[in-house]
Amino acid sequence: MSREIFNSLKDKFGSHTPEFELELKAELIHEIRELKKVRNAVVLGHNYMEQILFDTIPDFRGDSLELSRRAAQTDKDVIVFCGVRFMAETAKILNPGKTVLTPSLKAGCSLAASINAQDVKNLREQFPNIPVVTYVNTYADVKAESDVCCTSGNATKVVEWALAEFKTDKVIFLPDEYLAANVAKETGRQIIFPTHEKFTVSDIQNVRQEYPDVLVLAHPECSPEVVDASDFSGSTTAMIAEVTKQKEKPVLLLTECSMGDNIVAANPEANILRLCMVRCPHMNQITLEQTRDALKNMQYQIEIPEDTRLRAELAVKRMIAIG
Repeated sequence: MSREIFNSLKDKFGSHTPEFELELKAELIHEIRELKKVRNAVVLGHNYMEQILFDTIPDFRGDSLELSRRAAQTDKDVIVFCGVRFMAETAKILNPGKTVLTPSLKAGCSLAASINAQDVKNLREQFPNIPVVTYVNTYADVKAESDVCCTSGNATKVVEWALAEFKTDKVIFLPDEYLAANVAKETGRQIIFPTHEKFTVSDIQNVRQEYPDVLVLAHPECSPEVVDASDFSGSTTAMIAEVTKQKEKPVLLLTECSMGDNIVAANPEANILRLCMVRCPHMNQITLEQTRDALKNMQYQIEIPEDTRLRAELAVKRMIAIG
């Protein structure tokens, strides 16, 4: 079986990966697939995973919103989340009776770590009766203090829902200031907020000088100035869909590097340019070896206090219902 896997890997990745490395990865992939059967496990893979793992291991792939939906629907006993910790926490929030594993304890998130539950409580005291919209890139204790969560793909819809549901003209949006600013501009509403800052307008201008017909796709965590200078802004899933439409024009991706690798691999016919400056150090903590070990040893289980989980669940389920 591992020989078949090796041949498949060689066809896809042999041009830039040594054979001895592909042989090792083939054995690991085979072992993981067998462990998935034994553990009755499902593996969820975020778009930012490294290329070979992303291509061979997950049962479902996508952005945070899509994987949250999959987590809510699974009938498997074990969920292995190949993503950072807050994503695995979201799966546990939605599946309290299941075992949720994170392959690496180092797979954190600097954005999620930038805010805690007390920060949200302080903002509520400062701005009473204003609903709190929290980016899904936060930990469970922050979600528990929030009214609703959102992703980059549905942030505008969620903010508009919160404005109508709570009959207000403003919301508190945490913790990403650039996403908040872009949503504020799109909705025309007041958004209170206390970064993909790697890309600049000059980066885009320099590429356009060399490729005048380039189509620039930016993640909405980029600054508003970069989003304005781009041709398209959307979630990781929306960016992937846009790339698949392009057959003639060159496409410039302004997003995390591993996601760019995966888009290039899935669209070999597309003319994709790379401005690879943001490789998430946390996402890259997830490896095939760690995924194997998580299943083999049932290690790094996610646990959330039940009172925190229940309050966070409301915010997450509202996000999923809004779509």
